[in-house]
Amino acid sequence: MPIISPKIEKSWLEVLEDEFQKTYFLKLKQFIVDQITAGKNVYPPPGQIFHAFEKCPFDNVKVVILGQDPYHGQNQAHGLCFSVNRDVLPLPPSLRNIYKELHADVGCKIPSHGNLEKWTQQGVLLINAVLSVNAGSPASHAGHGWEKFTDRVIQEISDKQEGVVFLLWGKYAQEKGHIIDRKKHFILEASHPSPFSANRGFFGCRHFSKVNEILVSQGKNKIDWQIEE
Repeated sequence: MPIISPKIEKSWLEVLEDEFQKTYFLKLKQFIVDQITAGKNVYPPPGQIFHAFEKCPFDNVKVVILGQDPYHGQNQAHGLCFSVNRDVLPLPPSLRNIYKELHADVGCKIPSHGNLEKWTQQGVLLINAVLSVNAGSPASHAGHGWEKFTDRVIQEISDKQEGVVFLLWGKYAQEKGHIIDRKKHFILEASHPSPFSANRGFFGCRHFSKVNEILVSQGKNKIDWQIEE
């Protein structure tokens, strides 16, 4: 089973390898194995749990978007926060709101699918604070160790990179902000794009254009936010 020996991109393995041997992580692995053994459908599929790291190597990270929990609907989650497989319709409400803000901010056409892999290939790390979930049961894997693991991920980026832009949408993501060295990096905060909170500061935050302004000011390439059909 892939989760037993985490498949993770080489540059990430170099900075995180010791984390996989810690007691909490071994317990986390066993918890996931137990869920599967008990007949639970775990999302994303175990082989895609570390998909965000495969798509965006450590040395390539320019932007971090932090989500809370994988989508828990059938075939939705594939290891990138807010992203879904191309054939998933209708799009999740939070992703629809992200597309609306993209259109209003930088004029991106709203695509017919929700796969955000194009962003990862440009240095956008799309990770959730918790990397797995049981079908139909949001936050069912919270409190079992993933939060500690993703804290380490953010810590490594903060310590070893320079000028990364962190997008923290909603209270859950913003609570991770204390890990980030604000003298070295940039933090943009807004409410979560969920329909329950998007009108309280996500719409109109213009984070996508602000990210590109920050990247250009550092001599880095802008992110092409347009998702192609």
